[in-house]
Amino acid sequence: MAGVFELKQTNNGQFMFTLKGENGEIVLTSQAYKTKANAEDGIASVRASAPIDARFERRKATDSEHYFVLKAANDQVIGRSELYVSASAVENGVASVQRNAPDAQTRDLTLGLAGAR
Repeated sequence: MAGVFELKQTNNGQFMFTLKGENGEIVLTSQAYKTKANAEDGIASVRASAPIDARFERRKATDSEHYFVLKAANDQVIGRSELYVSASAVENGVASVQRNAPDAQTRDLTLGLAGAR
């Protein structure tokens, strides 16, 4: 199974997306966006930024778990990973985003929802 972006509407009416890898696990989660169009622009930014390793910032959480963020060309964070137990697991997550994001289809889960645009 290829990777897929899932575009969703949050309980407070905003929009966000996740990127799932080939195994169906979430490898990247976006921030919340006020409009669906902005979230779609975020997906396009992930597709463009994912192949560029320098756009990934590897970080360590306060509890020693590891994660990464993906930044756009303007240095804004466009996605964050789940927490990982090791730096090597982070690298596997980065590789999954790099492999999946550029060609991932978008599954629009907002279709048919009241107020979705």
